[in-house]
Amino acid sequence: MVLKGIRKSFEGLVALEHIDMNVSKGLITMLIGPNGSGKTTLLNVITGFYTPDRGEVIFEGKNITKWPPHKIYNEGLVRTFQIPQPFKSLTVLENLVTAYRENPGESFVKALFRKSWIKDEEEAVHKAFKILKILNLDHMWDRPASHLSGGQMKLLETGRAIMSGAKMILMDEPASGLNPKLANEVFSYIVKMKKELGITFLIIEHRLDLALPYVDRVLAMCRGRIVCEGEPKEVFNNPIVVESYLGG
Repeated sequence: MVLKGIRKSFEGLVALEHIDMNVSKGLITMLIGPNGSGKTTLLNVITGFYTPDRGEVIFEGKNITKWPPHKIYNEGLVRTFQIPQPFKSLTVLENLVTAYRENPGESFVKALFRKSWIKDEEEAVHKAFKILKILNLDHMWDRPASHLSGGQMKLLETGRAIMSGAKMILMDEPASGLNPKLANEVFSYIVKMKKELGITFLIIEHRLDLALPYVDRVLAMCRGRIVCEGEPKEVFNNPIVVESYLGG
């Protein structure tokens, strides 16, 4: 994904100014910055919730600037949120199957002809179990989602994103509200999804000590601009990042 010259303002207040960035395919990139630096605004622009004043968002070679959120989602650019919102009354497996894209069983016409969609239903369940196994949730497939821990719910939401056909997942603070052990488990499964499924991740995270060992690249923001990017050690040793973000 490539961003070119993104600018976003709200009634004269500039939130993003000339954002140029490249999120490399197949890597885990972490976006850092102090509160108010523009990180969440940037995710909202990328995913179509905000329209930029100017600039372009390019994904998989397509200019998706000003596309509505549902169209961007269907293109394979999917966002998860700090607070997971699964269908709590459905089982873990059912939560994943409902995210299966263009399920023919949901079509009124096709639903009348069971033979025309039963194979697709079987493929959806097979794919769901494959994802659940990667996330170590396969042993809980028949339990209601309400029975999951906070960390497991975040993994379930990520699994639903993959089930929808996500090529890239944008995550807003996946370690939020989790104890260090659970947070490390979540990040280890993110690495596993990257390696086994080829998913690209862009992650906003404040708990840098937990996330740092798992990411490939870091982008640092301050006052609506990208001030530094590169390998984690390089970014965290940058004087601008130390001053603006780490309080040095």
